[in-house]
Amino acid sequence: MTSTTPTAATTADLVGVAEQAGAFTTLITALRAAGLVDTLQGPGPFTVFAPTDEAFQQLPEGTVPKLLGDLPALRNVLLYHVVPGALMAADVVQLKTATTATGQKVTFETATGVRVNDAQIVKTDIRAANGIIHVINRVLLPK
Repeated sequence: MTSTTPTAATTADLVGVAEQAGAFTTLITALRAAGLVDTLQGPGPFTVFAPTDEAFQQLPEGTVPKLLGDLPALRNVLLYHVVPGALMAADVVQLKTATTATGQKVTFETATGVRVNDAQIVKTDIRAANGIIHVINRVLLPK
């Protein structure tokens, strides 16, 4: 797990920071389709566990198009990646669980690196004006 120091990008909101990173095109497309861009450009703060494009590619074939065609399910999956409040990496490693924007909990584990559910957190503490992004290597699917 690597931490990222703040840069000039911290004046951008969560969506802007994700767009600038270039590794989250599928996530941004899904946020737009689900009508969640305005939410994540809002005042927050929010913590986003952001799956990379590679993470979306690991899903079974046809999953992304299926989700894009089922907006309630898509919104549920995307909001499951968002925790209200700003959780820095130092906070995450002290927690066992956190409640997502869906009302469901995600679990944290630190025995084999830092994980949220079954996803490895590969980059931490990417600051945005309205929250924090932690990059994960898998898409989190609500139960």
